[in-house]
Amino acid sequence: MASTADFRNGMVIKLDGDLWQLVYFQHVKPGKGGAFVRTKLKRVDTGQVVERTFRAGERVEDVRLERRPMQYLYTADNFAYFMDTQSYEQHPVNEDVLEEQKPYLKENVVCDVLVHDGSILGVELPKFIEAQVVDTDPGVRGDTASGGTKPATIETGAVVQVPLFIERGEVIRVDTRTNAYLERVS
Repeated sequence: MASTADFRNGMVIKLDGDLWQLVYFQHVKPGKGGAFVRTKLKRVDTGQVVERTFRAGERVEDVRLERRPMQYLYTADNFAYFMDTQSYEQHPVNEDVLEEQKPYLKENVVCDVLVHDGSILGVELPKFIEAQVVDTDPGVRGDTASGGTKPATIETGAVVQVPLFIERGEVIRVDTRTNAYLERVS
């Protein structure tokens, strides 16, 4: 059991028999009355988002998730297939679970897969990926020092804002958490 003081973003709790992930929380201490915690919860299996308020110190059931490294292989029939890097077993994951990660899934990338009671609940991408730029406007001579940005589509399909000097065919490093360009790799 955990109390509201233990809340952190990404934590998974069990409420009314369902698993919920904390997306956002805020401790509030009003001038009058007792303190409380305002939260935004995302249901793990359906993706439903609700807001809920807890009294300060209220106890909830904390769920421990196992993180297993798995390699992304391919997508077919609304399922993404991951291979366990230790047992070499393939596990299908419904694409609905991968809604936010989908733009950065690249073949052979090793991700942390969140498992609870033998079922896969989610996938955590690596913090940074390297991807080739497949489409972007050409840089204009003289604009490279201005510090401007332009949209670029990388090989996974995601669109990232990049500096004007980046051209088609170059490999860049992208932060998957913030969708931000970090550096040119080659």
